Amino acid sequence: MNDLFARHRQVLPDWLALYYDEPLEITHGEGRHVWDADGNRYLDFFGGILTTMTAHALPEVTKAVSEQAGRIIHSSTLYLNRPMIELAERIAQLSGIPDARVFFTTSGTEANDTALLLATTYRRTNTILAMRNSYHGRSFSSVGITGNKGWSPTSLSPLQTLYVHGGVRTRGPFAELNDRDFIAACVDDLRDLLGHTRAPAALIAEPIQGVGGFTSPPDGLYAAFRKVLQEQGILWIADEVQTGWGRTGEHFWGWQAHGQSGPPDILTFAKGIGNGSSIGGVVARAEIMNCLDSNSISTFGGTQITMAAGLANLSYLLEHDLQGNARRVGGLLIERLRAVAAQLPGVREVRGRGLMIGIELVKPGTDEADPKSASAVLEAAREAGLLIGKGGGHNTSALRIAPPLSLTVAEAEEGAAILEQALRSAY
Repeated sequence: MNDLFARHRQVLPDWLALYYDEPLEITHGEGRHVWDADGNRYLDFFGGILTTMTAHALPEVTKAVSEQAGRIIHSSTLYLNRPMIELAERIAQLSGIPDARVFFTTSGTEANDTALLLATTYRRTNTILAMRNSYHGRSFSSVGITGNKGWSPTSLSPLQTLYVHGGVRTRGPFAELNDRDFIAACVDDLRDLLGHTRAPAALIAEPIQGVGGFTSPPDGLYAAFRKVLQEQGILWIADEVQTGWGRTGEHFWGWQAHGQSGPPDILTFAKGIGNGSSIGGVVARAEIMNCLDSNSISTFGGTQITMAAGLANLSYLLEHDLQGNARRVGGLLIERLRAVAAQLPGVREVRGRGLMIGIELVKPGTDEADPKSASAVLEAAREAGLLIGKGGGHNTSALRIAPPLSLTVAEAEEGAAILEQALRSAY
């Protein structure tokens, strides 16, 4: 392993982050478990950064990929593509967006890039509203709208970005307000911001902020925002790269917790739909999707082999009600972790929905972030056979828990017990 790590450092960028003091090579997986090159078995509570949505080596997906590979792997969007059309039909229907059109990409970053292109072209302005603490990808344009300093390596951007309050409920200038007053204060802030600028193209927002530590506003915030946005024709882009496909349990899409003013104008997705295959995409009303006045294609977006994986994966998700499982098992897991957190002075908050759970850590007796302890918990959990993630934004550090949606109650209990011991070892 040390040799492989040395080779990694020799040929790959220094900024390509690796977890753990001794980085891990994962060689194979099954269900909710993975194995490393030394034969160690781990319960996977991070799923390749929320990407392994149903299960590792899901037979239905591997069979569909194998059969498609035996026919044709790729032909590009220049030719009719049956699997792409079939998956687009299903996603358009599930999206909740009327007269929807779907464009496939290879990642969430590229999906958000496309959404920004559509919104700025449709609205004829390059000003974008984004949320503080947000993350939308690693391309030049998506980095330019990211409201998380740790993931924004440059201030240069093709876009003018204005940042809005509301993505983080328990920190910031409105944290002490109740939910109703919090929403009202954020709406007032948005109205004031819009009074100082020409009307932007769109607001882009994650219903639950992923990289930022699984933070979210009270339900209904983005519905209240949308009423204000609609007064000036400003579009709403829901970044569902991490929240989509039922992960939150209560809803199939994160935006549905804010759906009182209708669906978003544009929705972006990726990660879980491919269960590890490179699928991203954009859903938008036809008039928005069709606003481009020059040719565009996607060489690898919608390629047959990834579409076969997506179709099989989505079918399995729906047929086995994994959204319901995320609600039931995730609810048990959150309550179990909250009971543990109540006994530990370094745990500020356990938050989230379904199987998208964040544990915010602070230095005991303070409200200061504790990234050192977050890393220590990550290491201790790994030693005990559990893989988790971490994140956070301005002055925060959080553990991120997002297992495959087929997680069983027994596995949730096992993971919670390991996490409890890992947290106690740090505090």
